[in-house]
Amino acid sequence: MSSPVAVGFRVSGRGASPATDPLPDGPFGATALLGFARALRAAGVGVSADRERAYLAAAAEVGLEHRAGVFHAGRATLCGSPADLERHDATFAAWFGLERLGERHTPPPAVTLTQAALESGAAEASGAGEEEDVLRARASDVEVLRHRDVATMSARERERLAALFAGLTPRAPRRRAHRGTPAPRGRLDARATLREQLRRMGEPGPISWRRRGTRPRRVVLLVDVSGSMSPYADSLLRLAHAYVRAGVPTEVFTLGTRLTRVTAALGRRDPERALAACGDAVPDWSGGTRLADGLAEFLRRWGRRGLARGAVVVVFSDGWERDTPEALGEQMRRLRALAHRVVWSNPHRGRPGYEPVQGGIVAALPHIDDFVAGHSLAAFEQVCEVVARA
Repeated sequence: MSSPVAVGFRVSGRGASPATDPLPDGPFGATALLGFARALRAAGVGVSADRERAYLAAAAEVGLEHRAGVFHAGRATLCGSPADLERHDATFAAWFGLERLGERHTPPPAVTLTQAALESGAAEASGAGEEEDVLRARASDVEVLRHRDVATMSARERERLAALFAGLTPRAPRRRAHRGTPAPRGRLDARATLREQLRRMGEPGPISWRRRGTRPRRVVLLVDVSGSMSPYADSLLRLAHAYVRAGVPTEVFTLGTRLTRVTAALGRRDPERALAACGDAVPDWSGGTRLADGLAEFLRRWGRRGLARGAVVVVFSDGWERDTPEALGEQMRRLRALAHRVVWSNPHRGRPGYEPVQGGIVAALPHIDDFVAGHSLAAFEQVCEVVARA
């Protein structure tokens, strides 16, 4: 996919629209259209194979040489919600930009194009001095990056993604406290009311009320760092560090061939130092997978002693299990009996056409409350929302 560019559309009528003049070289071939559809899927739009076929048929019907026809054909066939329309427009402008297609002459009067550098994030206006009103809209490379699968990112994209984790603000789930707190209404607080009357020497005074408040509920994160999960392990530990940094009562463990508690390592304020400490503490990084053994050890050493009781437990794993699936199912059953809620985040869950057919996932599903995706920053944000509402 080409780099996003900043695009300026002339404002007319209800809003912005692409140029209606056909491009001279007819760039909208089947290869380019399929590439655009896949770029749109990478941007977070649910583009299926059926939608791709409908898009090609619609583009051929309106005429492949017309930019506006291909633009609206994509809107009609590839998008399923208002949010998809915005991503479609931004990705279309980036994918079919005239600069990318090699056009060096003056662009059509209905559209003004400017090239933006991804590193600076600033667009250089090429139409400066024009008297017409121009709406400048930049295809947000950050938005595209938020929906990219972490496993498909380059090293430079991973560095940029690491900086975006600073914007995550996980919230602790709440539980009802045993003690009440003063409130304007609720249950009668007889003790406080009596104390107020004694302070007034027996004269009647205001009636005090109490109601049960809330307290943060503990969150337990179990992160699979086996070989099959190695492309996601760095991002998952950054997510765990965001929970610790936000002050949420959190315990973090890694699962591989053994169980390792890394809560103390993630207590460092700097994320890079925290992840380096995790790397030193975890001896089985990118090794095998023994989820059932790891869960059994967690329940034996920490879970039954209170760490998992009433907690929201999140398992980050693709479900590949070296042992028998039945053993994993039994440990998940025991975990579900202790926890308030069990969430399983699978990176493959966010891919189109995914079906939970792995033996480990099939055995664990009956004991999972929420089965969510875990492949991108947007998916991690969704995990935070699911945990906060638990």
